[in-house]
Amino acid sequence: MGLLSGKTALITGAARGIGKAIALKFAEEGANIAFTDLVIDENGKATEAEITAKGVKAKGYASNAADFAQTAEVVSQVKEDFGSIDILVNNAGITKDGLMMRMTEAQWDAVIAVNLKSAFNFIHACTPIMMRQKSGSIINMASVVGVHGNAGQCNYAASKAGLIALAKSIGQEIGSRGIRANAIAPGFIETAMTQALPDNIRKEWIQKIPLRRAGQVEDIANVATFLASDLSSYVTGQVIQVDGGMNM
Repeated sequence: MGLLSGKTALITGAARGIGKAIALKFAEEGANIAFTDLVIDENGKATEAEITAKGVKAKGYASNAADFAQTAEVVSQVKEDFGSIDILVNNAGITKDGLMMRMTEAQWDAVIAVNLKSAFNFIHACTPIMMRQKSGSIINMASVVGVHGNAGQCNYAASKAGLIALAKSIGQEIGSRGIRANAIAPGFIETAMTQALPDNIRKEWIQKIPLRRAGQVEDIANVATFLASDLSSYVTGQVIQVDGGMNM
């Protein structure tokens, strides 16, 4: 029996990267997995197959997480297909970096819509289901940038700070219904985005980390598993920085 046996997790933006790692880890712990991405292409189908190979039920849903009405439809379909939604991971996110003076309104709006409004959309649609179940765990994927800020990423930082405040507020609103809400703030994690950085930049970042290494997507997935499981049954409204001590 895994830590998440019998539970259904809905993970946004999980066809690749951190979201996919979380989906695979949850599946290893026995959870059935519903995941979304903007399109479910060959990559998404491959992810679905990888998850199913863990011996659980899995299905990918094409969804624009920033679209309120579309999100409601997807959540309703997931509930119909899986019977319950016990865990929600708001992982969908994009970056459109630039200094404030050069940032366009479109860059700001896109990042806030995908990173922050999407979490509102999914929480709004999932909480009635969790309230009827009298249980649930909501996990917002924030960032250390949302805690400490970062020059050239004001839109991204604002969206991630919003996810932290959203988790704390939701935790207060519906804790009495047995629903917990927390945030994870990853630091420098090995993903396609960070691997594309020049070697000198990567080395400079790693020198700032007390553990002297970049994080792996599995490091994030392990913390997400803790927050999704009953091991964290008395943990809510928290933000856990998974950054190797970079921002102690």
